[in-house]
Amino acid sequence: MSRPVFRFAPSPNGDLHLGHALSAMLNAEAARTAGGRMLVRIEDIDLDRARPAFVQRILDDLDWLGIDYERPVRRQSEHLADYRAALDRLAGMGLTYPAFASRAEIRAAVASREAEDGRAWPRDPDGAPIYPGLDRDLPVETAATRIAAGEPHAIRLRMDAAVERTGPLSWTEEGEGPAGETGLVRGDPAAWGDVVLFRKDAPASYHLAVVVDDAAQGVSHVIRGRDLFHATAVHRLLQSLLDLPAPVYRHHRLILGPDGRKLSKSVASTSLRALRAEGATAEDIRRLVGLSG
Repeated sequence: MSRPVFRFAPSPNGDLHLGHALSAMLNAEAARTAGGRMLVRIEDIDLDRARPAFVQRILDDLDWLGIDYERPVRRQSEHLADYRAALDRLAGMGLTYPAFASRAEIRAAVASREAEDGRAWPRDPDGAPIYPGLDRDLPVETAATRIAAGEPHAIRLRMDAAVERTGPLSWTEEGEGPAGETGLVRGDPAAWGDVVLFRKDAPASYHLAVVVDDAAQGVSHVIRGRDLFHATAVHRLLQSLLDLPAPVYRHHRLILGPDGRKLSKSVASTSLRALRAEGATAEDIRRLVGLSG
């Protein structure tokens, strides 16, 4: 019987904070308890935000925390062909289309439709407006001409067709969702609308890259923050479409800041590096994230 495989997958767009520490420690402890393997993956596919300098800082923090993981680590930037192959496979099923509307144009279209209808436009589980389908029915020839001319575009998933192809989907949840969901959870990928799978500044979206990577690395158990609970429905959809195995999921509590919001590198939440500079120990970090022993 193969050993269970766990992973911690940070993005090198800033220093690790307490929320990352909790996730890394939970994965490492689960791997140790199960006699499994612990992997680290650097999710550096966001070309605008990823910074090579942060990679070593992340690994230094993990070593300081005492996280034992296998080397070498996987870096997404070295596997772009894998994501392209998955994207091409979805395109071959007729499940993708190019979308040229900018973020500003999408916001304007949503605002216009809200004003027209007198009610709020549907939002996805993260609170963002569902894509209004501006380029969904663009003639193939027109889209090809615009792409050949170098016009910036994204590739989106035809969600309705994808859901029809797979039928109902579920996953095994060993943690707990925002409303207490656990056990066998029914996913609702349609709640996200036509999600982005590719854009010019990221050769694969998080959704596409994470399922390809988890399958390639044989990840059997995904332990991550509760903020990604609802996104699991999209991941199960892509796994089903691409004939990839489904890991067991465990979504853990989030570490919140004084304002009640989850910690984020983008708002300069206290980093592990800063805490270490102030004299904190790895045991202090365990205490701060609510882990005993």
